[in-house]
Amino acid sequence: MSSAADKILRSRKSLAPGGQRKKFTKSSEEGGCGVVGFASNLRLPGRHIFQPALQMHNRGNGKGGGIAAADIDPVYLGVDQTVLDECYLLQIALLDRDVEKELEKKFIFPRLRVLHSHYLSTLSDYRDLGLENRPPDVKRYFVRVKKEVLERFAAELGLPASRRTEDEFIWQNSFKINRRFYASLGEKRAFVLSHARNLIILKIVGYAENVVQYYQLEEMPARVWIAHQRYPTKGRVWHPGGAHPFIGMNEALVHNGDFANYHSVCEYLRQRDIHPQFLTDTEVSVLTFDLWSRIYQYPLEYVIEALAPTTELDFDRLPRRRQKMYSALQKTHMHGSPDGPWFFIIARSFPDRGRYQLLGITDTSMLRPQVFALQEGEAQIGLCASEKQAIDATLESLSRLDGRFRPIADRYWNARGGSHTDGGAFIFTVEKKGGGATLKCSNKFGEAVRAEPDKIACDLSRQHPYRERDKEDAELVEMLSDVQPEALFRLIASRAADVDFSWWLRTVDRIVSHGAGGGTDRALRLFTLLNDRRYRLGDKKLSSVLQIIRSGINRLLENVPLINEGKDNHSTFRRIIVSERRVLRPPRPDEEILAVDASGFEPEGENSDAHLLLEAFELGWKKFIVFSLRGQRFHGCGFGPGSDDLRIDLYGSSGDYAGSGLDGGRLFIHGDAQDQLGQIMKRGKMVIHGSVGQTFMYGAKGGTVYVRGNAAGRPLINAVGRPRVVINGTCLDFLAESFMAGDALNGGGFVIVNGMEYDEEGKLLPLPLPYPGSNLFSLASGGALYIRDPARTLLEQQLNGGRIAEMSPEDWELIKPYLDENEELFGIEVADLLTVKGKKLPPERIYRKILPMRISVLARELADEED
Repeated sequence: MSSAADKILRSRKSLAPGGQRKKFTKSSEEGGCGVVGFASNLRLPGRHIFQPALQMHNRGNGKGGGIAAADIDPVYLGVDQTVLDECYLLQIALLDRDVEKELEKKFIFPRLRVLHSHYLSTLSDYRDLGLENRPPDVKRYFVRVKKEVLERFAAELGLPASRRTEDEFIWQNSFKINRRFYASLGEKRAFVLSHARNLIILKIVGYAENVVQYYQLEEMPARVWIAHQRYPTKGRVWHPGGAHPFIGMNEALVHNGDFANYHSVCEYLRQRDIHPQFLTDTEVSVLTFDLWSRIYQYPLEYVIEALAPTTELDFDRLPRRRQKMYSALQKTHMHGSPDGPWFFIIARSFPDRGRYQLLGITDTSMLRPQVFALQEGEAQIGLCASEKQAIDATLESLSRLDGRFRPIADRYWNARGGSHTDGGAFIFTVEKKGGGATLKCSNKFGEAVRAEPDKIACDLSRQHPYRERDKEDAELVEMLSDVQPEALFRLIASRAADVDFSWWLRTVDRIVSHGAGGGTDRALRLFTLLNDRRYRLGDKKLSSVLQIIRSGINRLLENVPLINEGKDNHSTFRRIIVSERRVLRPPRPDEEILAVDASGFEPEGENSDAHLLLEAFELGWKKFIVFSLRGQRFHGCGFGPGSDDLRIDLYGSSGDYAGSGLDGGRLFIHGDAQDQLGQIMKRGKMVIHGSVGQTFMYGAKGGTVYVRGNAAGRPLINAVGRPRVVINGTCLDFLAESFMAGDALNGGGFVIVNGMEYDEEGKLLPLPLPYPGSNLFSLASGGALYIRDPARTLLEQQLNGGRIAEMSPEDWELIKPYLDENEELFGIEVADLLTVKGKKLPPERIYRKILPMRISVLARELADEED
């Protein structure tokens, strides 16, 4: 510890609370919070944090919601940029307006120089938002510590009167305000919301979106925003002081999760004269972060390591210099590391450096969902959230008002906590330069994360001129009447690298027009192939091409006749929208497919589109297309065993629990799936043209599932019976933990992991590690894994109760039909999977089989008996 850090911490001894220590109260509900954040090179108004917060409304409960914003436009705050950057924005939540004069007389005016102050404007009546508790009045002060006060405080510490010392005075002054008017009273009268420079926090008893509405932040521009739904898992959960975010000094933190070692972390802090006042695990988190980053001045990499220590095989794979440093950090701070599960989102402000940051950090157990995204171009934005659909909601909100943003990110990914490759943490840093700013993304180790940086994005708000060569390419679409969509797709894909966005826009328009003339089925099949498959796009960003294609899918389906319109002999499709759901009827003899426009439906419950599908199925509809999805959940749930002739196709941003409990039928997701996909699935088929989220097929009993991309943490935990799954990417960790799926060669279940990915050119390549984590097949008692691993990277150390066995001809005979269907679905050829560096190898050289230890031992014993 530096001498300065030691002096700062010693000065806090006088802040220790007297009398008996308070105990935290444990809430009746834990976990499940909704967190979201984004950072951009542009200042974005608060309405864009409103939309993802609203999207995760179901993760809240009305007892706690909050937001934080950093690098705010000074014009909105009524000051100039110099004042905003130099001053601390001290925000006091006044639960009792009568306390204002007493608080100012004791803690503001004698100690602080106030350059400006005002009350935040609010709605006239909080009940208009459905709130039961009146949010606090908030007074904002732009302050600096008085010179003589700072010099006296610095002399007491034995430190120079620097900005670092001034930061500590502000921190301690806020502590004293909270102790006097909040922590020491049975009746709470006031507390400090935030005190950073160019960063604010607001929170209420309610929902995060209500914060934006009540304090009228819709038009407030800022470069960094974070939001939290739900109360904390410990503390006074019913009080606005207990809601997230919590302030450190220069950072605001929200988190989803709970600590198993809350008491030990509190004790660790008390040993350093840091005394939690709100008695929540979120407050403890930000106090710990502030201690390590501001007081100890650790590099950010070391702070993240102290929070989420690297262990096991990942530690062994680190460079020696990192092993040495990380070992020292763990020995020193392990009892202060929050023991998960948790996922943190942090906003940081450093006006002196012109730098603002958004951090997403996941713990090593990865029991809380998280997803990251990055979009680059003229407008740059980095995002992280509990759910991908919240990220999509943000991008859609932005793209509607600013064509420089696109509704699809250039890249989505999940973090693997404690990973030796990226550290399980990602940092989006905004650097202000001149009158503008740039955004960069890096991982825990400071390595850059990019997303097609050299490719071109399409701004659909600008004109894309019609060119003569488009007339020639019009013949492509005219062929749709005579040529199978699959053949036409191959022709378009062969030209895709050489054409421009104008060509794509015109071609999509023509496909939509063809569909409106009675060719809806063929047009949709072509659009679906263009959306689902990967192929070379030349200098164009995939996200822009997908935006054009998906817009075409929506327009095509919006042209389908409504269910209450007259008979149409040209189409077997009928469309239903939320305002027409009461006219739902059985299908007529010539009607086969019900297209559901999900845009107006609620995310779950009786008024959701998922519930409408159940009603329609009971009336005789068997095939469904759901489009314009905005995170709605539970598609394919509740149909029961008599649903073998069911087919559901999902387009857009699908939500959690799709296909859970599926007992027959088929579900196709034309994009990424989210968390809890296929839980307790019994029978049927699912095909995911993207990646899947957390706890995929938890407790599944059967079914056949194909995933083109990756699976996040804990896929197929506690699966039994005969689930049969092909994952073409990889899994983060805990694949098939407690798998209980019998003997794969005798009708049991298995998982195939191909360990492949597509590069920016649409080329299929092997991943460096087909399975990067530990806990592979942990404690499994049945089934088998087949992992493509020609380089033999899998180690016994990655297993916990499993054993690497030899591939047999019977194994290849078992999995080959599934790889054949995988080729038909995704275009991933079996021949390519069996080829390494241009040479085709036998299956036993490509795939490795993993069996539970019990089955491995039994097979060996039987072989010995036969000998």
